[in-house]
Amino acid sequence: MTPAKPRSLLAGTLALATLAPALSPTLSAAPVELSVHADQAKEISPDLFGLFFEDINWGADGGLYGELVQNRSFEYSAYSNPKWNNFTSWELVERGGAKGGWSLDGAVPLHENNPHALVLHTKEVGDGVGLMNPGYDGIPVTKGKQYDFSVFARLTYMGPRWGGEPFHNGEPMPMEVRIESQDGKVLAKETFEVQGDEWQKVETTLTARQTDPKARLVLLAKGQGGVALDMISLFPEDTFKGRQNGLRKDLAQTLANMQPKFIRFPGGCVAHGHNLDNMYRWKDTIGPIETRKSQFNLWGYQQSLGLGYFEYFQFCEDIGAEPLPVVPAGVTCQNAGHTKGAGQRGIPMDEMDAYVQEVLDLIEYANGPADSEWGSRRAEAGHPEPFNLKYLGVGNEDHITDVFGERFKMITDAVREQYPDITVIGTVGPFHSGPDFEDGWELARKMDLEMVDEHYYVPPEWLLDNLDRYDSYDRNGPHVYLGEYAAHEPDRANTLRSALAEAAYLTGIERNGDLVELASYAPLLGREGHTQWRPDMIYFTGTDILHTPNYYVQKLFSVNAGDTYLPSDLSAEDSALAVSVVEDSQSGDVIVKIVNPSDAAEELTLDPAQFGSFRSQAQQWVLTGEPKAVNTWEQPDTLKPEKSTVKVSGGVSLAAPANSLTVLRLKKR
Repeated sequence: MTPAKPRSLLAGTLALATLAPALSPTLSAAPVELSVHADQAKEISPDLFGLFFEDINWGADGGLYGELVQNRSFEYSAYSNPKWNNFTSWELVERGGAKGGWSLDGAVPLHENNPHALVLHTKEVGDGVGLMNPGYDGIPVTKGKQYDFSVFARLTYMGPRWGGEPFHNGEPMPMEVRIESQDGKVLAKETFEVQGDEWQKVETTLTARQTDPKARLVLLAKGQGGVALDMISLFPEDTFKGRQNGLRKDLAQTLANMQPKFIRFPGGCVAHGHNLDNMYRWKDTIGPIETRKSQFNLWGYQQSLGLGYFEYFQFCEDIGAEPLPVVPAGVTCQNAGHTKGAGQRGIPMDEMDAYVQEVLDLIEYANGPADSEWGSRRAEAGHPEPFNLKYLGVGNEDHITDVFGERFKMITDAVREQYPDITVIGTVGPFHSGPDFEDGWELARKMDLEMVDEHYYVPPEWLLDNLDRYDSYDRNGPHVYLGEYAAHEPDRANTLRSALAEAAYLTGIERNGDLVELASYAPLLGREGHTQWRPDMIYFTGTDILHTPNYYVQKLFSVNAGDTYLPSDLSAEDSALAVSVVEDSQSGDVIVKIVNPSDAAEELTLDPAQFGSFRSQAQQWVLTGEPKAVNTWEQPDTLKPEKSTVKVSGGVSLAAPANSLTVLRLKKR
């Protein structure tokens, strides 16, 4: 009998099968028997499968975050993109004979973290001087749906440069906000007034008269004079869970449907940033959105930080996932920096005590009582109860140097002393081996860390050849969070072959679920036409979502997770199948996952009576197809699991199709 995993799916003739075009799916000569050893069951992590969210590929602004206006605060800059400036995504409009202009104003900022505003100057009113914003590749609106508009505005001085005498008589400025089609048809319209020279927030609701996936927002001044504008915002009222400043509903629901047990945020490289001034500082991401500090993103665009730490914690709670924030370890990314070759930079040591306190304040923000300093800030945001944070990542793929080690130790020691119940997760570099991997593990063992974060992006063959990677890991040392991984084809396509390699690898992760406590594919989201990295799990446009086969693999494993692993073996030594059997203690269900990454179908037999008494029918999902097949916008359902009900009384005989993942969920009587 052989363990229910291939020794190497690249050995012998199977190497040819996985790399060659698909063959006719003929069954093997004799069925393969799966024997399950329930008497050798072991507990595994109940939090094993989760999500990793990073603001890459426009994953937050223009993605999961519900804001429909791009560059709403006029803070875009060439730091993010050489082609950008404060006016990017905005266009001056002069309607019906109107004449005027615009200028950038920093004399009276709305907030010190939001230093720039835009001033509209109207010389001749006509039908209005104003601004137009197309959002992110168009603003999608749906007939009958409501959209919440808001803007901060104040009257301002219009000087002689705009013609005539200086003008500011203190009269209210009539304004009109519209949602228009690209050809100028009005889809929604409301009016309001701006009064006084102090900043005020104006809010109104627009109801779309027609559906348009590529509408635009237009804001018109209907009187002579000047008006300063900032934080021009448009949100669908129908956000996920109806949250204000909330998330795009369909994208958030797609993630919720995966039933992730945790979410790691706010990113990998985004966390430690491009340089010391660009580190992701959590305090800049909470509070009213006009007080948050927008900053450039090392992936080449701007972050509004409207999706901040409060929203991350709230989303985790909304979908029943453990929050797993990652904070910088006091150093920048060794591969970034505006100075070529700058490499890793550490926060000056005379500033590290303050930074350590910043990390401790984060834990208080998440878990402290509502009358504590930072717990009160959480309560002010509408959540008096703690978020019950358990995990904290410190660092991301950092070069393991003395500069890193000294700062990492300061942070970790302080967290352990003040919050001993928090699990600190260390980092061991961006690869599955090499100097940073070895040095990171040595440091983790020396500090007796509870868990470290491994990352690797590898060819499908590597995953298939390393299904036993964690079998020999020391159970007495730090445990593992596989925080970022994916199978990369040469062309970075999301093929079924790559997804099945990941599925086979996950059977090994489940087998080692007593050691590997957490695992998450990366990256999660990619906006079509705006990706800096491929492959990604989920692609999207302003209106549609494309599920990859990799998404379906992750979902099938996540929604069919267990907390007990049941060892098993196969009767055939030459079987290509990778199998995992787990039990969910809450439901009593037993779940069998069967991966066949080869081009030859196999038949597998299983007697459920060997580990319990089950109902006569079970649920089954099968994901199969051509190994090089992908889902496209034109054919989005080429690769999709097929769900069915199968009879299991008296035993089960399953055909494991070539290039397939089969999940069988047995329900106990």
